[in-house]
Amino acid sequence: VQLQASGGGLVQAGGSLRLSCAASGSIFSVNNMGWYRQAAGKERAFVASIRTGGSANLADHVKGRFTISRDNAKNTVYLQMNSLKPEDTAVYYCAYRKFSKDLRSGSGVEYWGKGTLVTVSS
Repeated sequence: VQLQASGGGLVQAGGSLRLSCAASGSIFSVNNMGWYRQAAGKERAFVASIRTGGSANLADHVKGRFTISRDNAKNTVYLQMNSLKPEDTAVYYCAYRKFSKDLRSGSGVEYWGKGTLVTVSS
């Protein structure tokens, strides 16, 4: 499985960005895809995930600001990030695991995409 992430960039605090992650290759019809992020000097941390059936998980620190969605026909997940804060600055990584297993633990991620940098200026 290959994961291609896009949509990162520079935005001012309070602004919005939308990240996309397209999966290709040997994709299971039932899967869980999502996003992690890693800020400079910090460990990679869970942000959001969504299963093919639509059930989603969001980290507490992004609830109310970020929304995750997916287009199963395109094997693509989206992360809509609103009301961005400087502390959201990080490299965002797409993640995938087959079936509907939980994606909130990094140890459960089977495939990682290359990261996309999000920088939020104050």
